[in-house]
Amino acid sequence: MLRTLPAALAGLAALTCAAGAADLPRRAVPPPPLPSLPVFTWTGLYVGVNAGYGFGGGSGFTDPTYGTATGGGSRGGFVGGGQIGYNYQLTPGAGWVLGVEADIQGTAFAKADATYLGTAPYYSVRPSLDYFGTVRGRIGYAFDRVLVYGTGGFAYGGGARGAYAATYPYTLPESFRTGYAVGGGVEYAFTEKLSAKIEGLYVNLRRSFSGATFYDASTAAYYGGGRDAGDFGLVRAGLNYRF
Repeated sequence: MLRTLPAALAGLAALTCAAGAADLPRRAVPPPPLPSLPVFTWTGLYVGVNAGYGFGGGSGFTDPTYGTATGGGSRGGFVGGGQIGYNYQLTPGAGWVLGVEADIQGTAFAKADATYLGTAPYYSVRPSLDYFGTVRGRIGYAFDRVLVYGTGGFAYGGGARGAYAATYPYTLPESFRTGYAVGGGVEYAFTEKLSAKIEGLYVNLRRSFSGATFYDASTAAYYGGGRDAGDFGLVRAGLNYRF
């Protein structure tokens, strides 16, 4: 019995240690952290389309030789086209956004009302505005997916010669014009790639023309540059695809 007692004590000690180890808390591997959601950013290239309405200025002007001409009020019309641009957001999520945008637009402005000098008609020989475009800078502030911005820059446009240009015996005004555009808008990104905007612009394409008024006795009508209706307002909606 004396020989087997040490072995029995050793076995009892081993069982006691095993039981104590089973009662100790296990060191489990912690679960991996949940992936963080990507923060939205406006940075990147985009292309899009837009459509809206343009509306022009008032009527009447004074000819230095023949007096005041009445009528000739400008009318608005459909404007539509496309744009391409690039944004850079300084801080993702909420923060300042800088960008540049270029667009090209076709117009369908209604013809102005008839103009008269006294009772004789006055026909403008200025070209129509069939298209215009802008190259503008943009600066705005993003509230996550909502971008509020201002914009301004270079504008240009042109169109066909006036219907009465062949009757006018003096130098005709140029059909291509340049000027500026300023405005602002709000844009909302409803997916990671697609965003929609509403924008207002003031476009000024006025170009001085000092040609004299010409009276054609054979038609009993006046011909000249008249009032330059080269400035107009514009409200449009657009859809952009962002890369």
